[in-house]
Amino acid sequence: MFSPAIRKPHLLHRRDREEASPSPPPAAPAHSPSPRGFAIPDRPVTGTPAPWTSSSLLARISTSKRTDRGGDSDQIQPVHVAEFPQVVRNAQASLLQKNVSGKNMLAGGIDKETSLAWMICENKLFIWNCSASVAKDCPVLDIPSSLIGYKDVKPLPGIQWTVCIMRWHSSGASTRNSGEILYRKSSTGVILCNKRTQAVAYWPDIYAELNRSPVLSSPGYREVSASDGASDCFRFNSIIAAAIPGGIHECIAIASETTGGLWLFHCSPEGIRQKKVHGDTLGDGGADHSEKSNGGRSLVWLPSDVSYEASDQKFFLLTNNEVQCWSVSLLHDINIKKLGSQEIVGTNGDASIKKDIAGQKNIWLLDMQIDEHGKEFSILVATLCKDRVSGSNYTQYSLLTMLYKPNQKFSSEDNVVKGERFLEKKAPSQVIIPKARVEDEELLFSMRLKTGGKPSGSVIILSGDGTATVAIYWKGSTRLYQFDLPWDAGKVLDASVIPSAEDRDEGAWVVLTEKAGVWVIPEKAVLVGGVEPPERSLSRKGSCNEAVAEEKRRTQVFSSSVVPRRASSEAWSAGERQRPALTGIAQQAVVDEQSEMLLNRLFHDFIISGAVNEALQKLRVAGAFDKEGEMNIFVRMSKSIVNTLAKHWTTTREAEFLASTIVSSLVEKQQKHEKFLQFLVLSKCHEELASKQRAAMLTIMEHGEKLSGMIQLRELQNALIHQRSSPHLSPQLKTQTTGALWNLIQLVGEKARRNTVLLMDRENAEVFYSRISDIEDLFYCLSNQLQYIISREEHPSVQMQHALELATACISLVHAALHYRKEHKEWYPSPEGLITWNSHLVVRSGIWSLASFIMELLGESGAADMSMKSNLWSQLEGLTDILLEAYIGLLTAKFERGQEHGVLVQEYCEQRDELLGSLYNLAKQIVEAKYQESRDGTDNLDLKESIFREVISPILATAKRHEGYQTLWQICSDLNDSVLLRSLMHDSVGPHGGFSFFVFKELVNSGHYSKLLRLGEEFQEELASFLKDRSDLLWLHEICLNQFSSASETLHTYALRCSPGEDVSITTSRKPLSFAERRRLLYLSKIAATAGKDIDYEAKVARIEADMRILKLQEEIVQHDPEYAQVKYTTTLLDPSELIEMCLKRDQELSFKAFEIFASTSSSFRSSNRGLLEACWMNATNQDDWVKLSQASTSEGWSDEVIQESLQGTVLFKASRLCYSPDSVVYDGTFEDVLPVKKEDVHLRGLESKCLSVEEVLMQHKDFPDAGKLMMTAVIMGKELSYTAAEPVEMDS
Repeated sequence: MFSPAIRKPHLLHRRDREEASPSPPPAAPAHSPSPRGFAIPDRPVTGTPAPWTSSSLLARISTSKRTDRGGDSDQIQPVHVAEFPQVVRNAQASLLQKNVSGKNMLAGGIDKETSLAWMICENKLFIWNCSASVAKDCPVLDIPSSLIGYKDVKPLPGIQWTVCIMRWHSSGASTRNSGEILYRKSSTGVILCNKRTQAVAYWPDIYAELNRSPVLSSPGYREVSASDGASDCFRFNSIIAAAIPGGIHECIAIASETTGGLWLFHCSPEGIRQKKVHGDTLGDGGADHSEKSNGGRSLVWLPSDVSYEASDQKFFLLTNNEVQCWSVSLLHDINIKKLGSQEIVGTNGDASIKKDIAGQKNIWLLDMQIDEHGKEFSILVATLCKDRVSGSNYTQYSLLTMLYKPNQKFSSEDNVVKGERFLEKKAPSQVIIPKARVEDEELLFSMRLKTGGKPSGSVIILSGDGTATVAIYWKGSTRLYQFDLPWDAGKVLDASVIPSAEDRDEGAWVVLTEKAGVWVIPEKAVLVGGVEPPERSLSRKGSCNEAVAEEKRRTQVFSSSVVPRRASSEAWSAGERQRPALTGIAQQAVVDEQSEMLLNRLFHDFIISGAVNEALQKLRVAGAFDKEGEMNIFVRMSKSIVNTLAKHWTTTREAEFLASTIVSSLVEKQQKHEKFLQFLVLSKCHEELASKQRAAMLTIMEHGEKLSGMIQLRELQNALIHQRSSPHLSPQLKTQTTGALWNLIQLVGEKARRNTVLLMDRENAEVFYSRISDIEDLFYCLSNQLQYIISREEHPSVQMQHALELATACISLVHAALHYRKEHKEWYPSPEGLITWNSHLVVRSGIWSLASFIMELLGESGAADMSMKSNLWSQLEGLTDILLEAYIGLLTAKFERGQEHGVLVQEYCEQRDELLGSLYNLAKQIVEAKYQESRDGTDNLDLKESIFREVISPILATAKRHEGYQTLWQICSDLNDSVLLRSLMHDSVGPHGGFSFFVFKELVNSGHYSKLLRLGEEFQEELASFLKDRSDLLWLHEICLNQFSSASETLHTYALRCSPGEDVSITTSRKPLSFAERRRLLYLSKIAATAGKDIDYEAKVARIEADMRILKLQEEIVQHDPEYAQVKYTTTLLDPSELIEMCLKRDQELSFKAFEIFASTSSSFRSSNRGLLEACWMNATNQDDWVKLSQASTSEGWSDEVIQESLQGTVLFKASRLCYSPDSVVYDGTFEDVLPVKKEDVHLRGLESKCLSVEEVLMQHKDFPDAGKLMMTAVIMGKELSYTAAEPVEMDS
């Protein structure tokens, strides 16, 4: 009633419409009888259009003739989305013929959790799915006469009946998703309650084939009769129900009386146990019942995911002035207790609604709802006020929003404190209607509140006399939109929300009517069609339908310019859009619309005449090339071509007619899209798009790909339908009424219908085959809702058959798209950096989910016969191919864009290895089964190998193409085919060494070094590169290739290695080398260097021998160390400086070995360690008592021979002879270059600023003043005498 009048369309659109339709269809007769018998003379034509008053053909005009572009009318019209099931229409017609409309025997509602609608006609209860345009499953339940009550009881002004629905075995708190809707026959329990008589009936499973008789409750608290004036006081106001965890078809129901009583019903297939758990929730037990006849107003569950205790469930009761919090235990003995309460109407205005304000006469709390998250409580409030100016009374309707505190701690049951606050005011009350008519209490208390619909934050208020009003606070003010049907359409019975696929918590408002079926209120209808709150009521009184005569007059004036039309999918398919206002950025929208209209006209002219008429220049001027991506005008045109809906027909030949319509529609789309591409090429627009807007051109071509895939999918479905009718089908499959592909189509179509209100009047399959550009939704459903398409409770062979259908569908679709891409490759733009649709995440996720499910099925032993497994294995191979190719395309695009792709590479490799591994393992089973069938009782290995090669050939090709090295290795190993292995190593050259490196690694890990070296003869460079960090194996490879010098260097480096190295990952274990092993390696290095005889091989040999001496010295030195037993000294090479430090700390023998170490090191080491060398000379001096020796030589008068003999035993003499004698063995230079003997030698060599001499070092000794001459004599004598080098170290045996 608050909806504005429909605006007159633009004159240009009217002219176009007249030109397009020179012969409009004849108008229907003014009083033509309705085909369903509901027509009423002088029926008003305003309000929501009624689909039952005209033939389906006229109601759904061909989209090809609907080229007019309406104004806002299509955007603010409700959409009729579903008719009643045939059995419901028949019952309504029967009820109308009996003329029992005076009796209140028609009631209905919608269950929000399950999307199931219910309706009561006479003594029948009908239940069906309200989201389906044509409901096919509609159980009919007989209502026992004991539930109907006495005939002389006055009917309730609102709904006498209430129904609670529980879906058993549902996963999660809510079952409102497309998957659950697909399985409409899942086990469902229903509770029916007569609010007046308090009688309850319970059906444990309405879809049970055998027993549908209900379980009835025992007589209520009191008997109801016509003479009982207080009967209405004891009726139920509200009832809620919940399933008991772990129980089989077992649930509870809680009902509140208007007097404040609280009842518990424990329902099971065995019976219903009822008891009154609380006599007076209002707390005023002494009051008269008539004074509190509307005390217990509303019961609401707190969402289960908000409750912290799994066994307890909280619910809230709205009374006449407060909200009470209760808890019910669902385990063992069901116990209900009151936790607390909070005053809503009181004196504290900050915490509640303040009463006793001037002009305020009464406050009623009408209804309460809780949002999906359990955070917000919405309370509908009506306030009776008196205008102090005029003295008249009026009602103000408002909405109070409270925030729930989930962590609130309540007092014990015996000490419930009324002041405990578990709700906080979110904001001041939102006034819905400031001044409305004063209603009688019967109508006032029949109002109900619903929340959760779109627009976000909107609520819908249902009146007992059959109206529904949507309220939304938008742009600083409250706006109202009233869904108001003409009288002959009946009342609004209930409203609910059908959540969209993307947003589970919010969705479009859906309305159930008495006679007009199910309608949806689009979000834009509320925002655009809503009006400011008038001084009117929320009921029918005073609405636009109050007087038929006045409505006729208003319609006659208005209809001269505008004919109201029904907003439906016809308008959507014709491309009708709301005309934007010419303000702000909306100016750009007008430019886009003009360029789009120009493109449409040019293309239309091209179809007729084949001429392009300078289209490129005209479109450039119009700005058609300004937008990119999905907003590009050409992309939108292409999308409108492929997404055009087929004509909507109502026919008894539904299945076959719909199939032929879909096929012809897809073919027409393909032809028109090809024409569009030809238009782009001939007009040179293709060249412009392909060079400057490559993404847009790719999208246009992808529309053709998807269209080809959809046509192939439709052909597959037709083949499956024909196959399903075959008499040779297995018994398990014969029981299946629909296939998996059909279920998938239903899911995808349902998702699209939920997201687009204007599609809700179409069949799911019709929507699926129309929305070509959204073909990714098919893979979305595979990824997120596969469990609803293939139930794990079905027979394994049925599961495999369903999986086979889905896999075949995916492969056929993608292959058809790729074939289109190949056939039209010259039309495509340059592919650098472009990501194709089949590489998107949603597509890859869907294919991977299906492939994972198939791998799980095939992994189950004995699930089905081998022929079925073989077929499914073939489809898994096809899924693997298209999935891995999608990854390759995406990785290529990311690489070309320079984007990070490391995570994607890892994901690709993991899925590749898992898929190929599963394929190969099952392939071996298939080979064994085929071999057992083919052999004649004797073993034939050649036959088995032939079968093996034939079966694994597709896996081999896929693994080779995608670098599945593990699978390639397994195949070659199982075949023991070195020729195949070498061929693959030559062909598979990828990053990190390719397949060759993988083979080398496997051979190293398995210890097959001989095979590794044999492969190295053919793959010399590859193996050398692989072994560059494996000196222990590299020298063998070099010896095999006669590279002796390289082998010598490798052995030398390996022998002096200090740690196992950084390449531990390529081998299983590498132990530290012992001294004996190091010596052996050094000897081999010396031999290899000698065999190589390079130009500098003698220097190499000298260095090797020096290192051998140092190695032997370390063995001797560490034996004198007390920590010798430690592993580090027995296996690890020590630095020469560290060895020298050890010598300086030990006895005379080790002090001399320090000079041996220096003699075996390089000249650079000696130069950089002069200080350490000087310390060695000082230490050597300390090893002998030079003062005593000097005194003895003087006192005893030693001769030169005796002095010489005595000095030869000193460490100074030995060190001097080792370092400076003519035949001393010093590697790389002499000690004279670092530390000359005499002071004058330093000046002669020009080393004054660089070093000292041995003489100057000794002069620093404390005994030099007394025995300095003797010390220098020992040094000079050692320098002049010859030194015989020690014998070479013998090699250990």
